[in-house]
Amino acid sequence: MQTDIRVISVETFHVPTVCRTPLKFGAVVVDKTITGYARATVENKAGRRATGWGAMFLMDLWAWPGAPGTHEPRLKAMGALFDAYAKLVGGYKQFAHPIQIFMETERDLLRLAQSLSREIAGDEMPTLGAFVVASPIDHALHDAFGNAAGIDSFRGYGQEHMEWDLSRYLGTEFKGIWPSQFLRQEYLSRLPVFHLVGGLDVLRQADAPADAPKDGVPNSLEQWITRDGVFCLKVKLRGRDLEWDVARTLDVSRIYHDIRDHRRPSLPAQPFLTADTNEQCESPEYIVEYLSKIRERAAAVFDEILYIEQPTERDLKSHRFDMRKLSALKPVLIDESLTSPEDFRLAMELGWSGIALKSCKCLSSDLLLVPMAEMAGIPYAVQDLTNPSIALVESIGLAARTHTIKGVEANSRQFFPAANAATAKVHPGLCEIRDGYARTASMTGTGLGYRINEIDLAACGLPPKK
Repeated sequence: MQTDIRVISVETFHVPTVCRTPLKFGAVVVDKTITGYARATVENKAGRRATGWGAMFLMDLWAWPGAPGTHEPRLKAMGALFDAYAKLVGGYKQFAHPIQIFMETERDLLRLAQSLSREIAGDEMPTLGAFVVASPIDHALHDAFGNAAGIDSFRGYGQEHMEWDLSRYLGTEFKGIWPSQFLRQEYLSRLPVFHLVGGLDVLRQADAPADAPKDGVPNSLEQWITRDGVFCLKVKLRGRDLEWDVARTLDVSRIYHDIRDHRRPSLPAQPFLTADTNEQCESPEYIVEYLSKIRERAAAVFDEILYIEQPTERDLKSHRFDMRKLSALKPVLIDESLTSPEDFRLAMELGWSGIALKSCKCLSSDLLLVPMAEMAGIPYAVQDLTNPSIALVESIGLAARTHTIKGVEANSRQFFPAANAATAKVHPGLCEIRDGYARTASMTGTGLGYRINEIDLAACGLPPKK
């Protein structure tokens, strides 16, 4: 294909990023992390050269959590893998489509992850951690591919731009199938945004601490709903404290209705709630009981729950929990466990209802999983890793070109607004939510729609543009 690319170089940048307020999910509290940016330079068969960008948190606390004391060496190992994989991809000199490049370097990525993590952290990095590290590089290649071809990258996933159909990666049942068949031709103009209600988040403004930041950003769920009109709310639960989890969910719903009744009558009559314990439940029975108690105490709130995110730990093969009893009550979406087509198939055998896509699992991987979900007739969500800056553009872009169960998660405006500042000047509709929606009108041009030449990279902690 004339649009196939060969890699000229891949550069990496490690940018320290600090939370505005701590983010708690599961047993983890995040107050700072590293954003990995990648810049790829490529040339296609037509002789056109271009650069592309990608970004993602190198979030070991989510992708590779461990006991106290493991965070720093694991973060260091992920940073080392980031640089090593960039060097490996930079040496990929044959012409290929970005998905092909990812699939043909995946084994080497995992080999590098294994050796570097053992050497630096004394433990083996899981596939999920390796994918998070690879995702900025993968996105940079997809962006560069579109820029070199002079096309919106999401228009480059059909037979006119890909040498092989999906049967090459997914089996004979995908003969004659390409990702483009399941993608929107244009970005949705707007998407409902799921607002994260973290485990440490203040619900009522009256309970905000005296030392809460005074920077014009809301400090309570009440303020967020009132200002941004959010009506999709993702509630982080403890997964080991049933009474707290039930009370938290009921309280979130109650606050929403109070605001609608007294401050913002234009809000939808009912919110959409999702519940996420980040794998803290010992078994699915916990969430079955949680849902039963919700329905018993407030049937209307039970009806507001759209789906449940992965309640149990991520090793599907070792703990083959049967999800059918839970999925009979509410859809239950697999997240941390999903890193391969094999994981997808096993999850379907075990009775999971659907899947959670994340740009941090690599766009190439997502472009395989979307057709798998669509062909299986199951729902999928697009969630984020609290993605700021151009990583936010990546995530919302994926959701706006697919057919998600409901909108997109986008919570960097809550926890990392400073990291969004430069991108917000070019993409205000993605960073500043009004009436509960993100708006994509700013995502134009070639590649992944960043409009990178208009973003102040120095303000993102990056070197000047080439």
